[in-house]
Amino acid sequence: MVTLEQVEKLREYANVSYDEAKKALEKNEGDILQALIDLEQEGKTKSPQDGGKYIYSAADYEDSEKTEGSGKKKSKDKREEPSAFKDNMNRFFKWLGEIIHKGNVNLLVIQKHGENVIKLPVTVVVIFLLVGFWFIIPLLVVGLFLNFRYSFEGPDLGSDKVNRVMDNVSQAAENIKQDIKK
Repeated sequence: MVTLEQVEKLREYANVSYDEAKKALEKNEGDILQALIDLEQEGKTKSPQDGGKYIYSAADYEDSEKTEGSGKKKSKDKREEPSAFKDNMNRFFKWLGEIIHKGNVNLLVIQKHGENVIKLPVTVVVIFLLVGFWFIIPLLVVGLFLNFRYSFEGPDLGSDKVNRVMDNVSQAAENIKQDIKK
């Protein structure tokens, strides 16, 4: 049984008269979508404005996926349509690559008495910290008391502000060492 509400909806979607909407709904046993498709096929309503078409069944959907507007077959290659997951993974790996690159161009410089002892990429320092945090941090602190100085070189970390902080830490360690000697 076709309701007035169904007729109103179909009339709204298809821009047809009450009579045409009612007949289409009765023909399709109250199925608004199929009635809309039938009206479109009969030329009583326009196709959607964006060039699409109404699809009723899964078989119709599969047929529409295989053909374009010109009737040519589309390839069913899944690589044509990247998924949201794939996009997110691509963005993540791009970001990770940028971070690793920044870590490789910036260096931690370890000096003793003004001479460079070793220069390590920040990426290596971070890996050491992740693997042996409880060993590396005490080693760095002990190094401060053995007159080692730490600074950074590179486009991102080689600024005066960062190295001034490192100098302040070295000076604090020197002050503590002097206090202990007294």
